[in-house]
Amino acid sequence: MPYEPGSAWQYDVPTTGSAYLPPDAGYGKALTNQGYGFEVAVADLIDNSIDAGADEVVVHFLRDANRIATLLIIDNGRGMDDSRLDTAMTVGHRRDYGDDSLGMYGTGLKAASLSHASSLTVVSRTKRSRAAGRCLTAEGIEDGFRCDTVDSHYAQDLIDRYDGIIEWHGTVVRWDRVRAFETVGRGQSDQYLSKAISRLETHLGLYLHRFLQQGLKIDIAVWDVSSGEEGIGEEVDHIAVEALDPFGYKVPGKAGYPREFTAPVEGAGEVQLAAHVWPAKSKQAGFRQIGALSDRQGFYFYRNNRLVQAGGWNGLRNPESHLVLARIAVDLPSDSNGVMSLDVKKETVTVTPAFTLGVEKAVDTGGNTFHSFLSDAESAYRDGSKRTEIVRKAVTAPGKGLDPRVKRIIKEELPEKSGEEPIDFVWGALADNRFFDLDRENNVIVLNTAFREDFNDGQRGGANDAPVAKTLLYLLLEDCFGLGRWEKTRTDRIDYFNGILMASVHAQRERRERYSS
Repeated sequence: MPYEPGSAWQYDVPTTGSAYLPPDAGYGKALTNQGYGFEVAVADLIDNSIDAGADEVVVHFLRDANRIATLLIIDNGRGMDDSRLDTAMTVGHRRDYGDDSLGMYGTGLKAASLSHASSLTVVSRTKRSRAAGRCLTAEGIEDGFRCDTVDSHYAQDLIDRYDGIIEWHGTVVRWDRVRAFETVGRGQSDQYLSKAISRLETHLGLYLHRFLQQGLKIDIAVWDVSSGEEGIGEEVDHIAVEALDPFGYKVPGKAGYPREFTAPVEGAGEVQLAAHVWPAKSKQAGFRQIGALSDRQGFYFYRNNRLVQAGGWNGLRNPESHLVLARIAVDLPSDSNGVMSLDVKKETVTVTPAFTLGVEKAVDTGGNTFHSFLSDAESAYRDGSKRTEIVRKAVTAPGKGLDPRVKRIIKEELPEKSGEEPIDFVWGALADNRFFDLDRENNVIVLNTAFREDFNDGQRGGANDAPVAKTLLYLLLEDCFGLGRWEKTRTDRIDYFNGILMASVHAQRERRERYSS
């Protein structure tokens, strides 16, 4: 019906025709400014790997002597053929998602990648198709969203390089001209990578913890492309990302928890709230090492087992120090609704007032209210504050050369000295009668490289090898660093430690040789 002017309010806007308006090439600039943090962007790409059925993912930094060159994410998922590659690289194309998919909007691959890199390459292979690849660059987008086809020989060569991961099928996502990498000055690559990998390990361990607990394997590695050796010198070998469960306490902070509350939320139905009270003063990584405690209280929203918000009260209340033990797990309903919506980066849930009103009315099966949970969390915090705690002596933190899992436990168990450089481990040439020496000026424990194979089953080992020997030496020698005047008793201790350890390493070598013959 044609529009007829009148005084009645028009509830629907009348239209007279349509036109298809493809995005201008300038839209590419919007893709590069989506606000993705580095760790958030990498996690978004790993979501695609999980959706493709991958159970093994490697985040691979490539560097040479002068710079950090490239980032790659490799998985052993189902892979993509030419047609699906074209679909995946089409800006604005939204594929069909299953109810249990982690992907939502169809923009993650492009937006997450181009927020950090000026060149995105995807190479993939399926069981039934050869290796193929596509390359999308900032220049290509400006040229009418041009996507380049990767040379088939290079695509196959790249797949072959990761033969240990990609056997019959899988995908490699490659970032080049990464803007953050280009700002790293000469001589700063080690420091930058160490911090970047630590943040990435924490983020992936937290947001993907349920998948890691179910068997997903994520490794972070560095490869020196000029030498072909893995690792940043002796700093990083292969780091296996471990689950950081924000609800992984051993004993709850209040008896009777966790409790399941049901919130009647208009527009979303009955929403289940799993309320947890952490034990006071916990040193576990899932409590202490995932960010500031004030930021980590409150709601933890999950979508299809993927954490999408880690803490925050979403307008219910403000963060308070006496509620730092209170955490609530909420699995978002599979059906979309207008009450709880997830942002494109999958790190924040926006709720309407209907959600907070429903939470205010939530009760458990015993009739306890949600407010009683908050009171219990507050009382657990205050009771814990009254307890006398044994104060352990602060230590200088362990650094390069010690397995990250060991470093995490040390951080959980012992407070760290502030302002001290960490204690590193290196293998080096020492006198025949020395198992180790101290470089106190540089905070380094040097182990005799002549005995390295004895601790690695006859192999050279990696940068984080011999974890038991290194950990014991750290515990024995940590107090020898950061001192003023060096005492003769410490020199004597170093000497007799060496004498005893030399006897033990020779005994170890004889036993290994005897049983291997």
